[in-house]
Amino acid sequence: MAHHFGSHQVLKDINLSVTAGEFVTLLGPSGSGKTTLFNIIGGLMTPAGGDVLLGGQAITGHTGHVSYMPQTPSLMPWRTVLENVELGQEIRGTADRARTLQLIERCGFTAIKDAMPSTLSGGMRQRVSFIRALNSPGSLLLLDEPFSALDEVTRIDMQQWLKEILAMEQRTVLMITHSIEEAVKLSDKVAVLEGKPAVIQQVHDTSRLSAEDTQVLRHELLDLLR
Repeated sequence: MAHHFGSHQVLKDINLSVTAGEFVTLLGPSGSGKTTLFNIIGGLMTPAGGDVLLGGQAITGHTGHVSYMPQTPSLMPWRTVLENVELGQEIRGTADRARTLQLIERCGFTAIKDAMPSTLSGGMRQRVSFIRALNSPGSLLLLDEPFSALDEVTRIDMQQWLKEILAMEQRTVLMITHSIEEAVKLSDKVAVLEGKPAVIQQVHDTSRLSAEDTQVLRHELLDLLR
């Protein structure tokens, strides 16, 4: 896959496979093309060459096949937590109140389901944003640097909460980040996107690393991104 902005090639020969149920992170510095690749996968951009395949079917240039969680919560301020979580289903005409309430309960948010976003902390709003993405019909969940706007303590809490929710709600996840620690901590695999035009330099399996191997990988990834 390749993508150009005018005469400038942003991505080159991108080839990445994500297996159902995997959590894969795209790691790269700012400006490396991570968000461009997400926009292509989500159908908001069409690549100059190549295809996006989901379950063997080409979805290149088509929207509605993925669920998306942005960097900031982007909740509707006039809708309650419950109504925000329902939004993805509502837009696609697949509303299921029972499923939504079950998901909210599983995530521990029943007590605040009728609260307005303005009454919640930044970390809580980001959790609601994630539940909304999880409740949307798309089979692939895209997380766009979901913790970048949070302070360090809230970020660590959010990462642990996310791992616990995904252990209960099995989904296929592709996340982009520039945080090595975050990539190694959350992912089954880490793909390194680097260069101009950007290519995937390496893909590392992080699912069964020992503590010593994890530390070695952190240093290797840091060297790649320098």
